[in-house]
Amino acid sequence: MSADAVCSMGMEREDDLGGMMDHNNLEKKIADMSRRPVRDTKKESPDISSGFAPAAESPAVPKKESPEPAKLSPADLKKEVSEISKLSAAINEKLNEFVVGNHEIIDLIKIALLNEGHILVEGVPGTAKTTIAKAIAMLTGCTFNRIQGVIDIQPADMLGVRIYDQYKKEFVLRKGPIFTNILLADEINRINPKSQSAFIEAMSESQVTLDGITMPLLSPFCVIATQNPHEFEGTFPLIEVQRDRFMFSVRSDYLSADEEFSIIKRANSGELDWDSYSRSITPILTPHILKHYIQVIGQVVIQEPVLQYIRDLVIATRTHPDIELGGSSRASLALVNGGKALAALNNRAYVLPDDIKQLSRPTLSHRLILSRDAEVEGITRSQVLDEILAKVEVL
Repeated sequence: MSADAVCSMGMEREDDLGGMMDHNNLEKKIADMSRRPVRDTKKESPDISSGFAPAAESPAVPKKESPEPAKLSPADLKKEVSEISKLSAAINEKLNEFVVGNHEIIDLIKIALLNEGHILVEGVPGTAKTTIAKAIAMLTGCTFNRIQGVIDIQPADMLGVRIYDQYKKEFVLRKGPIFTNILLADEINRINPKSQSAFIEAMSESQVTLDGITMPLLSPFCVIATQNPHEFEGTFPLIEVQRDRFMFSVRSDYLSADEEFSIIKRANSGELDWDSYSRSITPILTPHILKHYIQVIGQVVIQEPVLQYIRDLVIATRTHPDIELGGSSRASLALVNGGKALAALNNRAYVLPDDIKQLSRPTLSHRLILSRDAEVEGITRSQVLDEILAKVEVL
């Protein structure tokens, strides 16, 4: 398949990449990775430019699998990983113009996006969670929607509903906010359980089912959910099945004294104007190129000892006496895929045990349920993870 054919399907190179990557080389690599015929993604992707779409356009079966990428040579993989690292640095540089601190959350969102995973951010209000999500969506050229969690929200408010169009004389789909690339579910624990369940299929299979018709979501698709762990009135704790769907969970705490002072100075000088900042953002990626890098991430190398280290960490959570429910197989997959993405962000084509150790807390903490005796004794999940990480060694 020629590079021109791939470009005609929207896999073109953005001019805004600032010369960090060679245009012709990238097109050639994408063409090499697409040797088999590729579908017209414009026809298959749900149209979010309008609130309405004909019912007939909604496919009744899940979307087909994407073609398997060709195996990159070590030299080509190293170049691709270098480009990913440079793009990550460019995103950080632009975010730092407006966002203070929150480096861990930013990195985890990028890792989740490179794996089409989801992230749960637990923390107090006013810590820039929404701002970070919107800015990353704009920088990556992705579409962005936001759902505010309220007790009376219904599944149709998120997924969409079919209504009768008297002019077309047929039922048409009014798409909900879930038809987007990056979805921010703010205060997800304020959404009632019936409506929370509407997320499960979307987060697991990147599709939704309405009136018996299954429709694929946009790709890439990433849910960033937030909740306040200090407020319980009018909230519904997430069930374990849904918590397990999140690739990572991270705490969003208050900034340090120096970071808080930096925000105060920026506000005083007029630098914290979102409208001005958002107008200065130029996308440095497109969803199509992001999907290409998702395929590249899958080829980052993990040696056998590191894979065994992942296994031992997860098994240790299942056998620890203070843990009633340990990490699932999704935790193992999250460590494998997340380790690959973290290595690429650090300009490496191979995963180190330190990558896995760094991701172990956000990957495992929300998946663990402590035993009743451990809770009575005041033992925390953080303490248990400290003990596991200290005992488990790389073979």
